Amino acid sequence: MSLHTAHSFHIPVLGVGYSVDTPLKVAKYGISSVMSIVDDALLERLRAHYLGQRGERYDPIADQDMDARARRVTAYLDMIDVMVREQVEEMERDGFAPDSDLHRYFEMLPEYSDQKALYRIMSASEDETLIAQLQQQLLAAIVPGSIDVNIMTKVDKANADREGNILPVEYNDAHAALRGFANSTLESSVVFSAGMNPRLYSYAATFDAFRPRPDGTFPKRIVIKVSDFRSALIQGKFLAKKGLWVSEYRIESGLNCGGHAFATDGLLLGPILEEFRSKRAELIETVGAILVPALHARGIDVDLSALPLQVTVQGGVGKAEEHEFLRRHYAVNSVGWGSPFLLVPEATNVDDDTLEKLCRAGEEDIYLSEVSPLGVPFNNLRDNAKDAEKAERAAVGKPGSPCKKKFLSFNTEYSEKPVCTASTTYINRKLRDLREKYLQPEEFRAAYERIVDKACLCEGLIASALSKHSLSLYKQSMAAAVCPGPNLAYFSKCVSLREMVDHIYGRIHLMTDNSRPNMFLKELGLYIDHFQKKMDEHARQGSTHTEAFFSTFYENLAEGIAYYRELIPHIAEEAEHVRERMKNELAVLEERLHACAVVPA
Repeated sequence: MSLHTAHSFHIPVLGVGYSVDTPLKVAKYGISSVMSIVDDALLERLRAHYLGQRGERYDPIADQDMDARARRVTAYLDMIDVMVREQVEEMERDGFAPDSDLHRYFEMLPEYSDQKALYRIMSASEDETLIAQLQQQLLAAIVPGSIDVNIMTKVDKANADREGNILPVEYNDAHAALRGFANSTLESSVVFSAGMNPRLYSYAATFDAFRPRPDGTFPKRIVIKVSDFRSALIQGKFLAKKGLWVSEYRIESGLNCGGHAFATDGLLLGPILEEFRSKRAELIETVGAILVPALHARGIDVDLSALPLQVTVQGGVGKAEEHEFLRRHYAVNSVGWGSPFLLVPEATNVDDDTLEKLCRAGEEDIYLSEVSPLGVPFNNLRDNAKDAEKAERAAVGKPGSPCKKKFLSFNTEYSEKPVCTASTTYINRKLRDLREKYLQPEEFRAAYERIVDKACLCEGLIASALSKHSLSLYKQSMAAAVCPGPNLAYFSKCVSLREMVDHIYGRIHLMTDNSRPNMFLKELGLYIDHFQKKMDEHARQGSTHTEAFFSTFYENLAEGIAYYRELIPHIAEEAEHVRERMKNELAVLEERLHACAVVPA
């Protein structure tokens, strides 16, 4: 699908299962979204489900079949592609009735959309000839949302055949998922997240689908989720050497986001966006200077000016004023709205119990946890069903989870064969070691809690999707884990898709807690908390962090505060009293930073 989009927002990937079929619910309205393709068993189960609903033949791809993972991904994505195309065709056939999907498509567009202006003229006209002409123009202008996929580059476990022999690297989890996408009929993007994986990036270069056509368009586009400009430049140059162009750099807040939180060393979102704004041309020229000869060596000549490059942002956006400021001031092409869509049953898969808890959740209920087996801080909902199940198992002497999917099996502390740190096998071994250390009761309890805190995210993050569709998988726990960003604490009710889109564009206001700070200041507060926590841990038990690390972190935060002090008067989208409140809140945050400025020795 084209880089031209109907909307100025997108729905990022939400866990593994929460947005796994979101395109079927929103793409026909021109809304782009991202699906996780990490769990091929889930994709296969959903493919059987949807084909059954359509009365179509389902040919299973069994676990033991050759290249099953990649083939399952391809089959699922091809099905989604067909279904969305059919939805759009049906929407166009049904016409412009007031209660039709076509009506919803144009009504949800932003007010500055040319198509919406035409639709308003058409709706108000009584000239049948003009109405017919405008309807043809409007039908021709319909752009479905992009059906994008996410691959978390770190989730790239090696796999073995039935005899236990390790398979070649192209059968690794992320590699096979990428092959599945590359072989699909989708014309959309793969979003690489969680950092650079050189082997995976090199493997992407073996697919012609990621090469540009003569007109500068791509069958398959590459999007990289980045935390700062330096990361974008490094990854963009690496891929360019392989003859691959990054069509979009997707900037995400390090802490004010959902899912895993990849914190920077105190670099804040505002200054990061400023660097992208000022160095966008430099990024294109630097990466392009490497790409053009690399493509030429492969027999492909391309005009660099014809290649698209977009910069988008996501993480903590919650108001129409913030949305518009990001678009105007930093010239971003799209703004990601993630966690709020967990409260939109029309768009995402959230089971009733989890949905109720999300609606009730306040600031203290959404917290940065250590439950992820990846060892990366993970945004978590307090008292979620997966954590309750985890606690129940520990209470009866069965801590940990059976590890069936093994997507996060990376630990080799006790064996050459990697295991997951949330697995029963690993936790029992770790607890045995702990008991042999003869720690004091308080020390033992603290260490014990850290060990048994790990949760099985492979199961937890798909349970809600299975529940919503009344499906099951073999021996799959139905206890759901969920990973909302801190921003969700300020939304407290279930809403329709239309209502959420209207909120994004400022037509209505859905936020239920008006004490919410500006997205930039919320992130700053989270980083100060993170900085203080790092310093406290270092003071208590030492760490690998050096004095230089803490000094750099502090300086980055201080520079960010200075940047925001200059920026606030220019946020024209906010009222004067809001800007005044932001200035006062910034001053309080600066005092908090000064209070924890003693750098550990």
